Amino acid sequence: MNTSLRRINIALPIGSLDAYIQRVNQIPMLDQKEEHELAERWYQYQDIEAARALILSHLRYVVRIARGYSGYGLSQADLIQEGNIGLMKAVKRFNPTMGVRLVSFAVHWIKAEIHEFILRNWRIVKIATTKAQRKLFFNLRKIKGRLGWFTQEEVNEVARDLGVSTKDVLKMEARLNSADMSFDGAMNNDDEASHALPPAEYLEDKRYSPSEFLEQDDWLEQSKQKLSNALTQLDDRSRAIIEERWLVDKKATLHELAAKYNVSAERIRQLESNALKKVKEAVIC
Repeated sequence: MNTSLRRINIALPIGSLDAYIQRVNQIPMLDQKEEHELAERWYQYQDIEAARALILSHLRYVVRIARGYSGYGLSQADLIQEGNIGLMKAVKRFNPTMGVRLVSFAVHWIKAEIHEFILRNWRIVKIATTKAQRKLFFNLRKIKGRLGWFTQEEVNEVARDLGVSTKDVLKMEARLNSADMSFDGAMNNDDEASHALPPAEYLEDKRYSPSEFLEQDDWLEQSKQKLSNALTQLDDRSRAIIEERWLVDKKATLHELAAKYNVSAERIRQLESNALKKVKEAVIC
C-alpha cells in the first residue's frame, strides 16, 4: 500500500462535533507530490482508497469554510456535512493534469453545497431562487452585519458593485429583515408574539367547506333548471339554433344553419342573439 494511503486511513469519531474537528485537524496534510499521485490513482484507475485519502486530508478545509457561515443560525455540524458533500463532488471531478492543487479546485464546490443548504433551510419560504438573488443574499448578509439598514447611496453602491438593479437590492433587504410567522401562532402563551393573531385565526380555506359545496351544488342545479325552462319557452327554430350553436360538441356555423333553414346568415345571427337574450333574462331572474 502507498505510504500516504496508509498514513491517512484512520477512523473519524461519531457523535461529538468537537471531537470530529479535533480529529480532522490531526489528519496529515499531503504535499504536492503525494496529492498528485493519489489524484492520478483516482483519475486513471478509480482507486476508491486514493479518493478517500484525498477527501480525508482536506476535511480541515471544509471545517474552516463552514465556520465562516456560522451567522446564519444553522447547525455547524450540518454546514460541515454539506461542505463534505461538496468536497466529495470536487474530488470526483478533479483532473490532476490541470496543474492546480485540489484545495483551490474544491473551494467552489464546498461553498456551493453550503450555500444551497443555507438557502433551503434559512427560512421556511425560499429566499433566493435566481443567480442574481443568490449573489445578493450572501453579499448583503455580510454588508448588513456591518451597516444595518441601507441608505439610498449605499443601495446604489451595492447595486453597482454587484451588477443588479436597486429594486433587487431593496427587495432582498426587505426579505432579510422579515421573519417567518407560525401559521398556528406561538407555542408559548407567555410570548409577546402570541398576542398577535396568527394566520390560522383569519385565513379560511373554503375549498373543502361542506356548506360551500352544498350551496354550489344548489346553485348549479337551479341554474340548470332555469336554463331548461328558458329553452322550452323558445320557438322550435330558435331553440334548435341555440342547441346547435352552444350546447353540442361539434358546433354549427351561421352559414350551415342559414343553409339548413333557407335564410341568410345575418338572420340566423339575429335569431341567435334574441334567443340568448331571452335565455339570459330567464336564468338570472
